[in-house]
Amino acid sequence: IKFLGMKVAVVGATGLVGRVMNEVLEEFDFEISEYIPVASERSVGKKVIYKGKEYPIVSIQDAVDMAPEIAIFSAGGSTSLEWAPKFAEKGTVVIDNSSAWRMDPGKKLVVPEINADQITKLDKIIANPNCSTIQMVVALAPLHKKYGIKRLVISTYQSFTGTGAKAVAQYESEKSGSKPEKTDMAYHYQIFENAIPHCDVFLDNRYTKEEMKLVHETRKILGDDSIKITATAVRIPVNGGHSESVNVEFHQPFELSEIFDILKNSNGISVLDDLENFKYPMPLYAKNKNEVFVGRIRRDDSIDNGLNMWVVADNLRKGAATNAVQIAEYLVEHKLV
Repeated sequence: IKFLGMKVAVVGATGLVGRVMNEVLEEFDFEISEYIPVASERSVGKKVIYKGKEYPIVSIQDAVDMAPEIAIFSAGGSTSLEWAPKFAEKGTVVIDNSSAWRMDPGKKLVVPEINADQITKLDKIIANPNCSTIQMVVALAPLHKKYGIKRLVISTYQSFTGTGAKAVAQYESEKSGSKPEKTDMAYHYQIFENAIPHCDVFLDNRYTKEEMKLVHETRKILGDDSIKITATAVRIPVNGGHSESVNVEFHQPFELSEIFDILKNSNGISVLDDLENFKYPMPLYAKNKNEVFVGRIRRDDSIDNGLNMWVVADNLRKGAATNAVQIAEYLVEHKLV
């Protein structure tokens, strides 16, 4: 789809997700009349290459003054809380990748395959969900529509890339055999050849923030606060791609063949489930791809109406950049900017 005359700012253009956002914008052939890369003050004046052309990084205030139609944020919660409203005042639609606005009752939390139709012209700040939530709800939404989800038990196996550039540097350093300084470590422990059952900060209820994001965001996106959800989030030494073991208890009985049909005919999902040929989703397979891969689909006989499935996606793509660009695409297609 070709779009013309769109002025777009990417806030956090030099970060891990920001760089992927630039790649996705290029791949989607998002026609931009003016590309505005934004980064921290220390990066102002440096260059970012977009579609083979160099663009100077500008300050966030300069970007606000340029009044782009769309600003895609991947610059952390505090930056977003401070600056998203300033863009919005200028009429810019902000698509924010941080956790700042996700649970704000006045803001839409959008996965285009599920609930983009909720966006109106009045929505100037739109929240991009958490990476582990996005891939899971893409797989769950069509099943929830048909059978109604009663309860979810989730275990995640998340790439260190979800933590950002510092975690990547820590992993590379450990992999090469050197011991990074404590100040250079993104985690309390080494991530190379390890699994850390600790994503984000611990909360008073002994769960982590990441685990509770899966609870609250899933209910908000699916529009159902009655779903019982529990999660354990684990960081693993995989360079790109989150995997999730999802145990679902439905209200209604189902046929396994129906589950396969629904998933195969749903947008954004690729079913990879051929046991005879050892085909199932893996981060290695999902890398640099935009869809959500679902496999190991099987009945859970330990409960009524129980299902197990394995859900994998590239966390920097569908889990972040791709979802944000798809929201931007929707805004343009439906003349909401």
